[in-house]
Amino acid sequence: RIDFLEDPSMATNWATISALDAVTASVQANADAIMSLEGVVSTNANDADAAWLILCGALVFFMQAGFAMLEAGIVHPKNMTNILFKNICDASIAAICFWLVGYGFAYGDSEGGFIGKTNFGLDLIYNGVGEGGSDGWHGWFFQWAFTGACATIVAGSVAERTTISAYFIYSVVLSSFIYPVIVHWVWGSGWLSAWGALNGPIFSGNPAMSNGFVDFAGSGVVHMVGGWCGLMGAIIVGPRIGRFDPDTGKVNELYSGNSALQALGTFILWFGWYGFNCGSTLAMSGGMGNIAGKVAVNTTISAACATMTSVFLGYAIEGHWDISMGLNGALAGLVSITAPCPVVDPWMAFIIGFVAACVLHAGHYLILLAKIDDPCDACVVHGFCGVWGCWAVGIFCTDKNIMYGGYPGGNDACGRAEQFGVQIVGTIVIIVWVVFTGGLLFLGISYTVGMRVSSDTEEVGMDASEHGFFDELDRNKAAPPTAAPTAPHQQAQVQMMPLQPQMVAYPQVQQQQYGQMAYAQPQYAQTMQYAQ
Repeated sequence: RIDFLEDPSMATNWATISALDAVTASVQANADAIMSLEGVVSTNANDADAAWLILCGALVFFMQAGFAMLEAGIVHPKNMTNILFKNICDASIAAICFWLVGYGFAYGDSEGGFIGKTNFGLDLIYNGVGEGGSDGWHGWFFQWAFTGACATIVAGSVAERTTISAYFIYSVVLSSFIYPVIVHWVWGSGWLSAWGALNGPIFSGNPAMSNGFVDFAGSGVVHMVGGWCGLMGAIIVGPRIGRFDPDTGKVNELYSGNSALQALGTFILWFGWYGFNCGSTLAMSGGMGNIAGKVAVNTTISAACATMTSVFLGYAIEGHWDISMGLNGALAGLVSITAPCPVVDPWMAFIIGFVAACVLHAGHYLILLAKIDDPCDACVVHGFCGVWGCWAVGIFCTDKNIMYGGYPGGNDACGRAEQFGVQIVGTIVIIVWVVFTGGLLFLGISYTVGMRVSSDTEEVGMDASEHGFFDELDRNKAAPPTAAPTAPHQQAQVQMMPLQPQMVAYPQVQQQQYGQMAYAQPQYAQTMQYAQ
């Protein structure tokens, strides 16, 4: 037994030890609390990231309404139901195909850097309880919305003369194979990827020296694929009846369009584009909110500059203010900034938007000179401007901005101009892949089930021939006329007075020459009679 009265130092030591034990227990308790808090913070961060992707994915899906309104405002009213029908179908086809095979091809384990080979039908996504982390459901949802947007682009290029069966076939193939392969190359672990290519980034294979192909939100992956595939479809299906004069080759305006629907569609698309570009951060935690903010600023500046540049270019070329080219200018600026949005500064985004408007106008007249009929100019807005957007990455990117944008490199590839070479190679490869596979697809459809409706169907309109409007007209004709019942005490003699026709003469509208292209304006040679 220790007598603390005889040895006071022992009492002091015992008190010190007891205090240390108390401190140790307190530290351990705090450590446990910190670990528990870290788990909560991690879970909350994962939840915030998932919520961010779901919200942005919903915005991207809302762009389907924008495409629908824009295309409905461009096509002739006799084809409006048909284009709306195709828009809802391609979103649904994309969902089924991307779930079954497309997502596996895009993000599954890589087979030689070419295509994914696992996770078909989402069979590898965690579906249990208690392991924490991100399960991955929201990732599929966000990427499906992109797939639907890509498929819708093609619909605009081949509108007003393509059969529904052909539309179903190319939507399935595009959503299941053509598009997912490009996704794997650029955003998965494919050979072009800047996010962990199977054999390292292209050119050097060393992340310390090279970045890989930089396409942040899809100027190449989404818009080039849809635009160039649409171009092949427009070439193979041929122009609409009457679009080009068979003798002179002049361009005829078949329908001036519904400006209200076009404007509504464009505003919806611009709104949804913030989900498209900002959502491509794929997260909101870890400082990604700053990147999303920068992306939103650059997206806005590019779109605004392209809109006004296109408006003034249209006035200079055509002699009047053209709302259609102004609206397409906004879309051109949005497409062009989609790839470089986090790796450029705002003044660079302004220049990118300016050049995008120039590309739009040059492409518009180029495809008309080539006698290619794209009613929505989709191949120009998405295909040509998508190329410009990818090239703009190499022209304007800085090594500092690449790092700020969250890319895993940390090299001087932009400063050495290597990145521009990578972007050139990437765009060429995407064009070759889409032109080859899309060309085979449309030729196969054309020579088997047929791609184009008959001339009679095209003349009367797709709504009447494909959606039961003929049946409704026949029923109305067959129904006996009915008169509104009247009570006996309300019957009165009615004198039918002859109506004098009013002659309304519409003036002749002379043909106008816009630049190198001649547009035949509607001619009103006869007078119209309206009853007073």
